Amino acid sequence: MGYSRFDPAIQARAAWNAGKTVGTKRPLTQKHSWAIGFHLDRKGWLRDKALFDLAIDSKLRGCDLVKIKIGDVVAGADVRTRAIVIQQKTSRPVQFELTADVRATLLSWLERRCGSITDYLFPSRIDHAGHMSTRQYARLVDEWVTAIGLRKSEYGTHSLRRTKAAMIYRATGNIRAIQILLGHTKIENTVRYLGVDVEDALLLAERTEI
Repeated sequence: MGYSRFDPAIQARAAWNAGKTVGTKRPLTQKHSWAIGFHLDRKGWLRDKALFDLAIDSKLRGCDLVKIKIGDVVAGADVRTRAIVIQQKTSRPVQFELTADVRATLLSWLERRCGSITDYLFPSRIDHAGHMSTRQYARLVDEWVTAIGLRKSEYGTHSLRRTKAAMIYRATGNIRAIQILLGHTKIENTVRYLGVDVEDALLLAERTEI
């Protein structure tokens, strides 16, 4: 059964998005990233630190991040410098880098987590053979951003996906590179994702001398 805006009963119903912040979530700044990393280190939450660091470096959607297996990031006894996964949304591969600090955190987590290359990197709390749920990942992100004084209504799992991409774009202005890193099929999607507008274009032009 549907509802009409002309029904008397509907007048008292609050809109689904009443009081909520909708739209694209903000990327974290470098200062925010450092603050969350420091908070997780201070708490000794090694799994959360590994998850956070990997989320920033990989720039993956939450649904892809939680399904990463140990074998995706490990080669022999070492953590890979680059990894590749097949995206759930597009069924296309996307490659990402793993920086030295992130590799060190992942190695520490793997030494504690143990497991084989076919096991999920971040197991479920309920089914240890399964992977962490996207809902659990989202709850953790809410805790992290709240812990450093940010509003969880303005940040989410997509904030972590956008963080490094936004920093690279601001440093280089190379939208095509960001498209590849995010695994977008169309560059128009990348433009919308970054929120590129006329002001951005003008700033890039002003920084370029001929």
